[in-house]
Amino acid sequence: MNRDQKTAIVSELNKTFSEAKFAVVADYRGLKVTELEKLRKDLRANDAKVRIAKNTLLRRAVVGTPYEVLSDSFSESTVVAVGFNEPVAPSKVLTAFAAEFKAFSIRTAALEGTLISADDVVALSKLPGREELLAKLLGTMSAVPTGFVRVLSAVPQKLLYALSAVKDQKEN
Repeated sequence: MNRDQKTAIVSELNKTFSEAKFAVVADYRGLKVTELEKLRKDLRANDAKVRIAKNTLLRRAVVGTPYEVLSDSFSESTVVAVGFNEPVAPSKVLTAFAAEFKAFSIRTAALEGTLISADDVVALSKLPGREELLAKLLGTMSAVPTGFVRVLSAVPQKLLYALSAVKDQKEN
């Protein structure tokens, strides 16, 4: 690889790290190419991607980005997964992949520039996703007006029951 190719890779990786909200560093030694392709496909479906590059290029790429804290983690066989929207969906994919393939192990991660451990990534994967949280919020927001309407309609309803009871009493 010549110097121009390395510069292009570093600038592309730097752009990727600059746009990212979540980055995970993992060890992939012993994985087959087909298994890595499965991981790429699963992450791509969750607005994330996987990059494999030389550790020196990765160290240079994170300089000037919030993910500079990861530079000490770039050693041996390194794969970097980068998420662009929310961290929950990619962390679910990565922990499921790590459970399925023992050769894949999460070393560390960074969430918007803050270093977190592999255990934190597992804990993050157990949280509900963005869509589920939005659905719960919508349910909560719609429950308040619904309850208010029920309370307001209960007063005339009780009056109607009372009038109906008086009518039945007078008929008997």
